[in-house]
Amino acid sequence: MSANLDKLLSYLEIQAIDKYLFVGKSPRKPLRVFGGQVLAQSLNAAVRTVQEDRIAHSLHGYFLRPGDPEKQIVYEVDPIRDGKSFTTRRVVAKQDGRAIFNTAISFQVVEEGLAHQSAMPDVPPPEELESDHVELEKLAQSHPHLAPFSMMGPIERRRVNPRNRLDPQPREAVEHIWIRLGGEIGGDHVRHQTLLAYISDFGLLGTALYPHPYTPDSKRIQEASLDHALWFHRPFRLDDWILYSIDSPNLSGSRGFSRGSFYTRDGVLVASSAQEALLRLLPG
Repeated sequence: MSANLDKLLSYLEIQAIDKYLFVGKSPRKPLRVFGGQVLAQSLNAAVRTVQEDRIAHSLHGYFLRPGDPEKQIVYEVDPIRDGKSFTTRRVVAKQDGRAIFNTAISFQVVEEGLAHQSAMPDVPPPEELESDHVELEKLAQSHPHLAPFSMMGPIERRRVNPRNRLDPQPREAVEHIWIRLGGEIGGDHVRHQTLLAYISDFGLLGTALYPHPYTPDSKRIQEASLDHALWFHRPFRLDDWILYSIDSPNLSGSRGFSRGSFYTRDGVLVASSAQEALLRLLPG
């Protein structure tokens, strides 16, 4: 495992201080806690309170307040239900006694049954695309305030059709990103799900701005994630390439809605996401 990946996991795999109480820490950047981090830490807390034969299949959460990376986050797990096939947990993330994130997570025993899925989009393979690291290194030198925070380092991304961050021209609200971990983490499905929860917050908010000449970093855009949903459909590994296919069918009322699908290299749909975000156009 690479040092950067080990460091990321040290943040996402949080500390248990009681049966249903956990504490998480954050990297110093960005200036507010990354939403994917809170998603992943909440999932990591909840999964450690359920039976080992149950796997997370859905997460539905609301971002309530921005998180302060200088302060620890306390995760309170409420064991709402333990059924024969399904288990439900509610997790509230708090700082200074105030909730910053609230989510419900459902777990299920593994079952066989009917199956179907949508087809993976026809896109170039990752070997034919340039890594985001190349673009971001140039961006960090010329416009350091626009470069994403450092904790994305252990995750390699290759965009099918990168948007110009400095001159964002309107285009169709569709994004395809190949994603892979920069190291191996073994076959522990909990780790792979925790990291996918973290990654699932990449790109959704920004794709909702594609039909408009703005990015989340534009001075006239006030942006914040409002809610987030994630569904796990099938087993997967993140140390091989996964395609994150995102589209945004609507932006209205200063709220942008986006949805995403995760596919393996051979076209198996393994997870889906959805998010609504505040995208408020400020006076010019």
